[in-house]
Amino acid sequence: MPNKSRITREEALAYHLEPRPGKIDIQASTPMATQRDLSLAYSPGVAVPCEEIAANPELAYDYTTKGNMVAVISNGTAVLGLGNLGALASKPVMEGKSVLFKRFADVNSIDIELDTENVDEFVNAVRLMGPTFGGINLEDIKAPECFMIEQRLKEEMDIPVFHDDQHGTAVICAAGLINALHLSNKKIEDCRIVLNGAGAAGIACIELLKAMGARHENCIICDTKGVIYQGRTDGMNQWKSAHAVKTDLRTLEEAMSGADVFLGVSVKGAVTPEMVRSMAENPVIFAMANPDPEITPEQAREVRSDAIVATGRSDYPNQVNNVLGFPYLFRGALDIHARAINDDMKIACAEALAKLAREDVPDEVAMAYGRKLTFGRDYIIPTPFDPRLIYVVPPAVARAGMDTGVARRPIIDLDAYVTTLRARMDPTSSILQGINVRARNAQARMIFAEGDDVRVLRAAVAYQRNGMGKALIVGREADVKEKLDAAGLADAVDELEVVNAANTSHLESYKSFLYQRLQRKGFDHHDIHRLAARDRHVFSALMLAHGHGDGLVTGATRKSAHVLGLLGHVFDATAADGAVGVTAMIHKGRIVLVADTLVHEWPEAEDLALIAERGAHVARHLGLEPKVAFVSFSTFGYPVSERAEKMHQAPRVLDRKGVDFEYDGEMAIDVALNPEVMAQYPFCKLSGPANVLVVPARHSASISVKLMQEMAGATVIGPILTGLDRPVQICSTVSTANDILNMAVMAACEIGR
Repeated sequence: MPNKSRITREEALAYHLEPRPGKIDIQASTPMATQRDLSLAYSPGVAVPCEEIAANPELAYDYTTKGNMVAVISNGTAVLGLGNLGALASKPVMEGKSVLFKRFADVNSIDIELDTENVDEFVNAVRLMGPTFGGINLEDIKAPECFMIEQRLKEEMDIPVFHDDQHGTAVICAAGLINALHLSNKKIEDCRIVLNGAGAAGIACIELLKAMGARHENCIICDTKGVIYQGRTDGMNQWKSAHAVKTDLRTLEEAMSGADVFLGVSVKGAVTPEMVRSMAENPVIFAMANPDPEITPEQAREVRSDAIVATGRSDYPNQVNNVLGFPYLFRGALDIHARAINDDMKIACAEALAKLAREDVPDEVAMAYGRKLTFGRDYIIPTPFDPRLIYVVPPAVARAGMDTGVARRPIIDLDAYVTTLRARMDPTSSILQGINVRARNAQARMIFAEGDDVRVLRAAVAYQRNGMGKALIVGREADVKEKLDAAGLADAVDELEVVNAANTSHLESYKSFLYQRLQRKGFDHHDIHRLAARDRHVFSALMLAHGHGDGLVTGATRKSAHVLGLLGHVFDATAADGAVGVTAMIHKGRIVLVADTLVHEWPEAEDLALIAERGAHVARHLGLEPKVAFVSFSTFGYPVSERAEKMHQAPRVLDRKGVDFEYDGEMAIDVALNPEVMAQYPFCKLSGPANVLVVPARHSASISVKLMQEMAGATVIGPILTGLDRPVQICSTVSTANDILNMAVMAACEIGR
């Protein structure tokens, strides 16, 4: 059974509470520093675009955010699987949907919760907001009201209106089915399709498949009362009646016999192995009920090895995940200033997704999953982390919108459009997500050295419950229990393994090993016992050295230099041994590595070359192609300074080594990071902005990182310790539980080894 992450209530609440309540901030995209800026942003300067828009409403797409703004709107009557929670309680979900728009397609989005269950009131409220937005995404509205609301808004508004619970599921389902039928050598018009679940998503799925060629008489829909057939009156409505067929079949079991395709948007366990056994050759089973499918892939394949199975779960292959659809549908629609999202655009989205899954999968996606993904029965739908989605799907949607006449402003140069979409992609999110997936695949036994700190315990619980692997806590059982109780994690006590010198059977072998390393460095047996039995950092390192764990994270309670010194008793962890600290800074969609931030106080040219190699190594582990800049206050010899000489000489050392990555220097930081400034030096060997910065000394590294963190709000991960023969990562004393978890993930992926 695949690993399934467990999220505690405390963890979920903390995520939504810190660092500020909620998941969304609004930031100005134009300068707001001076009086002139304010005069342009508001009065009197704002009057000019107002007059232009009044004269030509289409200019609102040029002078305001309308063209890249989607409203996520709900009344909370069908929140996830929780039912009618009301408008206010649906807000966390709607905020989350808005975040996904930004994360995957760079679409600005705001959530709006309407406190009404009256269809007329809801429709009128949304219609009146039309001038504000470029599109409307309806969410978590119960049937049948959702059908009425969407239809009326489509008729009354001149911007795209899209109910994702219906059409998002339908689009991804269609994409998967295109490829499943391709593998089965079947045509959609010849297939018998059975749908179980006649709600919003189910009916949208069947309507889209019919638009793609499925025949009405071949599509059997079932609900809780059985088959929807012509003449049935019990539990019917106009939307079900539109898909009623003339048939003698009355139950799901009868309908499944001889069926080519099963689509489930119903409940756990609705499909039995016997039903699957009765299906046609090469059956396609999309069991999309959440959180548990109608039948698991294991159960289906136990009786039909020829089955192609998809679910709504991320821990099974072939996940039908709406995030593959709605961000890119809206991206394409917004970019042509569309009046609507029609069936042709949805089909274009499905076909683009299906085609993408048949293409060779990039290395960074394979790296994220820890295995090569190849088109076949277990890979018929692209993964959400495929970086090509942003520039493959929206152009297909835009083209279909233009061909069907819903585009206000057609795109003239689609090739240039693809280029702009590539630039919108945020590489950092996919990199971090990929690392987390790799950690889950690694299933490393992670040693958390400081079990007396509640932040470490929270990170350890999250590590284990998120399916990363086994968390080993170094500490006293009573202390660990007390702190978990105080943190509201009492239920985790029995899940975590607590290790210490008193309960291990390996202490003597640890001491013997340590004595062999330190006996000629002034340490006697008493010193060795004190280190091995009483210092958690040393004890944890000894565990790792003896293979009693796969990775180690420490440093949350002691200064990093001190912890590094303690680790040096067990591992070769000094500058002379080749150890280097590399810190990742993430800011505004960019990730830049800074080195050395931990080990070398004042490196010379040879040291700097080694630091560059270590930094490039970490970059590649993170999925980046390294571009290394040796940075200084001088640029290529000017101004002349003895202190900059080593930065000038370090690239020459790499020349002699013949390394296989881009590098150059010395150069100022703006030359390294700003392509326009770099262009003033056409002889520069870097093909683009640097992503690895080698700095002159540890103090300059520390200043640079902390300045970016405090002034710019950069996310800092590290320093990532590299150069040791085992995966060890050192946190800072100001680390949050999430920071410690990130370092544990780095260790699990062996970043830096």
